[in-house]
Amino acid sequence: MVTAKMMQQLWAIIESTQVSTLLQFDDAALVQLLLQQLKVKQGIDAQADSTLNTYIESKLPLIRDTAEGRLSFGQGGND
Repeated sequence: MVTAKMMQQLWAIIESTQVSTLLQFDDAALVQLLLQQLKVKQGIDAQADSTLNTYIESKLPLIRDTAEGRLSFGQGGND
């Protein structure tokens, strides 16, 4: 089960990830990176892993748009 806390942690990870990483990794690598970072912060069962994988894949355009916005506003985050 995906909880609200997991979602909050995922978006916090996205916000703290370097813009260059968000923009340069291919889709599959970026999904795996974000899932791996989330797993470090919170235990995730197989069902949640699958659901989060699908969720992240569906949000990749938004994730990349957000990263481009950070870049545009000079908030590259550790770049």
